[in-house]
Amino acid sequence: MVAHEELQLFDQCKICIICSKDLSLDTAHQLATTIEEQGGESLIYDPPATFPPLHEFTHLVSTTINFPTFDAANDALIPVVRPQWLHACLNKRKLANPRQYSPDPRLFLNDAVVTCGDIPEGDKDAIIGGVLAKGGLYSSKITYMVTHLVDLTTESDKARIALSKKLNVRIVLPHWFDDCLKLGRRIDERPYTLPNPEILRAGPDAPIRSIENRDIVGASTAEPTTLPTPRPKLDIFEGKQVMLSTDLGIGSHLLDSITEIIEEGGGAVTSDASKTDILICRYREGLAYRMASKLNREVGNLSWLYHLITYSTWTSPLQRLLHYPVSRTPIPGFEGFKISLSNYVGEARSYLENLVAASGAECTKTLKQDNTHLVTAHGNSEKCSAAKEWGLHVVNHLWLEESYAKWKLQPVSDPRYTHFPRRTNLGEVVGQTRLDKSVLQSLFYPLEHKSETRAGPSTAMQNKDHNVAAGKETVSVQPPQLKELEEDGNIAGAGNTTPAGKSRKFSDHRKLQTPARSRLTSEGKENDTPSSTSSRKSKEAATARLHEIAPDIALYEKEKRRVGGVIYGGRRRTDEDRITINTKKRRSVEPQAETDDDDDEATEAKRQKKSKPPVTIHLLITGYQKWVGNLKKEDADKRQLRELGILVVQDARKCSHLAAPSILRTPKFVNALAYSPMIINIDYITACLKKNELLDPSGFLLEDKAAEKRFGFSLEVSTSNAKKNMNNLLQGYQIYCVETIRGGFEAFKSIVDTNGGNCSLFRGRVAYQTKREESDEDSAEEDNQNRKEVYLLSSVAPDHQRLWPRFRQMVQDTGKTPRIVRVDWLLDIAMSQALRAADGYELSEDMADKMEE
Repeated sequence: MVAHEELQLFDQCKICIICSKDLSLDTAHQLATTIEEQGGESLIYDPPATFPPLHEFTHLVSTTINFPTFDAANDALIPVVRPQWLHACLNKRKLANPRQYSPDPRLFLNDAVVTCGDIPEGDKDAIIGGVLAKGGLYSSKITYMVTHLVDLTTESDKARIALSKKLNVRIVLPHWFDDCLKLGRRIDERPYTLPNPEILRAGPDAPIRSIENRDIVGASTAEPTTLPTPRPKLDIFEGKQVMLSTDLGIGSHLLDSITEIIEEGGGAVTSDASKTDILICRYREGLAYRMASKLNREVGNLSWLYHLITYSTWTSPLQRLLHYPVSRTPIPGFEGFKISLSNYVGEARSYLENLVAASGAECTKTLKQDNTHLVTAHGNSEKCSAAKEWGLHVVNHLWLEESYAKWKLQPVSDPRYTHFPRRTNLGEVVGQTRLDKSVLQSLFYPLEHKSETRAGPSTAMQNKDHNVAAGKETVSVQPPQLKELEEDGNIAGAGNTTPAGKSRKFSDHRKLQTPARSRLTSEGKENDTPSSTSSRKSKEAATARLHEIAPDIALYEKEKRRVGGVIYGGRRRTDEDRITINTKKRRSVEPQAETDDDDDEATEAKRQKKSKPPVTIHLLITGYQKWVGNLKKEDADKRQLRELGILVVQDARKCSHLAAPSILRTPKFVNALAYSPMIINIDYITACLKKNELLDPSGFLLEDKAAEKRFGFSLEVSTSNAKKNMNNLLQGYQIYCVETIRGGFEAFKSIVDTNGGNCSLFRGRVAYQTKREESDEDSAEEDNQNRKEVYLLSSVAPDHQRLWPRFRQMVQDTGKTPRIVRVDWLLDIAMSQALRAADGYELSEDMADKMEE
């Protein structure tokens, strides 16, 4: 029996092992053998080979997040784990929680196993909650697995055991965890290590040592001046198409040198934005930048390209702030700031100086009374004393990094930005702030059509000089699905690209530059706040991206239709990036034939727009297998449906009809039920497409008696209940959810919110508070509706059980009753649209023990 269980440990798991400098090919083969011996499937990915289809895998094993599909794996909710996860699974004889083994540096305690000695109970609870939230583990006993013992002295029982048995464990003061959690970064433990911690014995004026920072090596500037020498074996560009934008402002000699390096490394230089795998540009603007970003290509600047050439190791351009193209405009609110630096040395200082310039502020070598901010690594310096006397803002570098990353001025009153651990030089954690693709998308390549096609007056003025210098150059906007139409033609534009093997004169490039040095890198924006993930499947994300690039596709098709095509045609009045300076003068010099052609085309576009039938059905679709992995068919089918009067939507709030193959427990299906749509079989879509006509959906009503019996509800009754509930079924309910719940917190929060309830994340240290945002009369009415029970969605997993006592205490302190329930309680309520008692779903320690037996 034991042998059979060992074989089935990784049953139904297909695991991709990603090689890197810390995970060699030999080690990967050893891990693959272990996986296969335990009944799983494995595949080894050795960069820079093409990454296999992501949706095939259940887990990715990697020691780093620096591989091209990390963000896509996060979006698809595929766990990325370190190799230690496999060993933990083998030791436990069951699949371990992947979150504790994530290589994501934002979970900076993920390699820490912590136990507490003789410290106050309140500090103990706070440390346990913080460790778990940042990826670490807590052990109630001192074992060989423990890495940190939190204690006040070395005289406690646990400390004596650790010293007597010579365990490899650091005995640290609670202050270390406190400072790490306040900063949101892991700092060096040495000043806090017992028996003789530096923070207790060093004088206030004692110098603070600085530690070499490797996070910003090769990433301290957005504008490198020298071409690096590539490693002997440079294969990072193997099979890659690289596009070099003209806004880089590089001469023909350097361009040829870079092209030669890329080609020697197995890559190729292209000038087609739709075919490129990597776009290298200076600014976050232009059609090529937007298209490459929307197509999910890698977009970086010259500094990032040089980093790849130097180390021949893949890193994401989003990992470091100055590896991504900058913005021409300052961070809102940074205009007029004069910022000085103190206590940062070497490359860390150079990095922060360039970051200040990229943010749009002025960096001063000396501190004067007209300065506005002092960014310092610690509080012990003459500059700090003078700044406080003059009333300047004294902050650490996290304020600057996160303002740049979020492209928003952060408040200096935030305690994270004014915290300086006593014996720590914060230069050791410079450069750890990461960019967030969602922030870049919302501000630099938004998905809405209006933001792409209608530039406001301020945008027009900002880009005026750039567009005039660009003249009549165009950019390739050929979408993937149109490639076969132009196989024999060179659909390449010159507006934002440098053609392979050719170069423009350097004097032409200078026209695109801004004279002021402080503005050469005066744009940057990223976000280090981890974005929340939804439970959308990867195919839906891919479909969304296809719709996002629709404006660029339309622009390409328009360019191709007119005389001269994409290559030889000039810009037209209605072009997206065209700025009209003098309309009357422009009309007088334009050929009459082109003007007539514009009018005819506009008339034709209006006629086609008017010919579309009105939308009669807003259709939400889930579980339609014919579109899985076939984006071209999905896009074509959706266009055909729209011509029939059926608009496919993604938001449950906007749907009038829901199509599914059966009753499903997907977030789309469950959320849509609350809006009482007509629920039809997925065959309705196939029938409409086949006959190319709008059929009566009432003839395709969904019937699934087996699922209704299994889940204990009637679809007809549920739809009727939803009309009566009007999204208020859970009004007054306060529901918490553990962070690592299967299915994801965001999925369950959306269900609760859709049904009028209030859902919050519970990490073991959240205080229960009643919202008081309304008037006194409204608040009184809300109190009458609030229930006496507070619910926690959980499972019997050990890491979930550890949160139960804290949840009970928190709720009981408010005079209410805690109820810990399975997620089935919420799902059954949402699907039946009727309240259900929690008794049959409640969890307890006794029940958990029986389930383990």
